Amino acid sequence: MTSSPAEPIEPTGLRERKKARTRAAIQRHALRLFHEQGYSATTVDQIAAAAEISPSTFFRYFPTKEATVLYDPFDPVLIEAALGQPPELSPAAALRATADSIRAQIPAEDWERERERQLLVFREPELRTAVMDKFAEGIDLLAGLAARRTGRAVDDFEVRNWAGAVVGVVMAAFAGAAADPGADTLVILDKALAHLEAGLPL
Repeated sequence: MTSSPAEPIEPTGLRERKKARTRAAIQRHALRLFHEQGYSATTVDQIAAAAEISPSTFFRYFPTKEATVLYDPFDPVLIEAALGQPPELSPAAALRATADSIRAQIPAEDWERERERQLLVFREPELRTAVMDKFAEGIDLLAGLAARRTGRAVDDFEVRNWAGAVVGVVMAAFAGAAADPGADTLVILDKALAHLEAGLPL
């Protein structure tokens, strides 16, 4: 019996990059529609049509409409860049240095879209509730960063306390910025981290 030719195998890296591009395109169209006609008025079918995909394809990338806003493509970039900062920097200083450099790495159009996404999260009541779970995930992410930079355990009390404090000041800063359409979230992030690094003086 003869065997049929093997199907060509697409490299995992290429496949993952294609998926990432599709996910980014769906999010881009979703954010545009939310800006043009409002979050509540926009449907999954409209987002799928704008992205030229079927609703079933949409759900392969995002389980819900709100997930298109909560998905943060820059978190891994931020953490990876922070891990590469000079070892003598504290975890907070490493994050601040990363915020300074990330603007040069990300195209202005992409960062403007990210800024709009962040502000939308805090303006829409139903998204504000959902984002609490994402910030809980952020504690785990930041604890991993602090653990790797300090050589301590990821479940160390002080490591997780620091990660929680970072999440807290960022939440407070971004929630306050939501009322300002011209807010520069990178500047706000740096101010929040500088205040934390100074011991949160009042």
